[in-house]
Amino acid sequence: MNKFLSNFLKLSVLSACLALPFSSAFGQAKLRDAIDLDGNDKADYMVFRPSNNVWYVLNDGGFVFQQFGLANSDYMAPGDYDGDGKGDIAVWRDSDGVWYWLNSSDGSFNAIQFGITGDEPVARDFDGDGKTDQAVVRRSNGQMTWYVFKSSDQGLIAFQFGLSTDFTAPGDYDGDGTFDFAVQRPGATPTSQATFYAWRSSDAGLSVVPWGISNDLVVPGDYDGDGKTDFAVVREGATAQDNLVWYILRSSDSGVQSVSFGNTGTDLNVQNDYDGDGKTDVGVWRDSDGTFYVLRSSDSGLSVVQWGSPNDFPVASYDTH
Repeated sequence: MNKFLSNFLKLSVLSACLALPFSSAFGQAKLRDAIDLDGNDKADYMVFRPSNNVWYVLNDGGFVFQQFGLANSDYMAPGDYDGDGKGDIAVWRDSDGVWYWLNSSDGSFNAIQFGITGDEPVARDFDGDGKTDQAVVRRSNGQMTWYVFKSSDQGLIAFQFGLSTDFTAPGDYDGDGTFDFAVQRPGATPTSQATFYAWRSSDAGLSVVPWGISNDLVVPGDYDGDGKTDFAVVREGATAQDNLVWYILRSSDSGVQSVSFGNTGTDLNVQNDYDGDGKTDVGVWRDSDGTFYVLRSSDSGLSVVQWGSPNDFPVASYDTH
């Protein structure tokens, strides 16, 4: 589970290895909506199978099988594009820069061209209207530029923020209901200090937070339930048998939470709100047996759910950077 694979590769390579109100009541809500297809305010267990381009979804209401996208050219880009509080199955196609999605509200098929080959899709709700916006990051001339197609007025945001060597880390770090442009900047060596830079939408101010090391994976979420995205990373061990360690800087009290959970050699992180308490749960999906392991924030219990097969890809990992 290295950062390059989790951040950049298309589904073909992976095969080889929000209409809730948009208040800041729950910073996790919009990330949860993206993979909550039945609208019960709990993240669904969801995998994509590159061999047949089918999304397999398990939720409280049963299961959904939906063929959608192309494994050799598409990035998974789930979100709540119609603002009904349910997740919409969606992809962004690198070969032509077209977004394709199915609205959960009426089952309609939609497509829009936004972005070019080589961009990175970062669809989030950047205008705070309760709908996921199509958005891409473009790296050129040593810089990173964010392009957002706003769902609120079909306007365009073009914002230069970050270096081309940074990793994207969007989140609602100030808790205003709007996603902030943010990056994680690695240090000079794999074990050097990494630093997060977040451009706050609430006051157009800059937050600079040293957190984690260069090789860590960014795993955004509201782990303490205060309505703000916490700076959080996952650190792999030196060997495949070593545990993953989650380091979370809580925005509520600036406290540090360290959790050893998951296996370096077999697991992909799938953090989200699976128990519906408004907090992000630490979670992994094990490729060797197709099983979700989730540490519930509501009661510290463990959920073990077999869903998927080896070489599938857990959709929740779309938000890993």
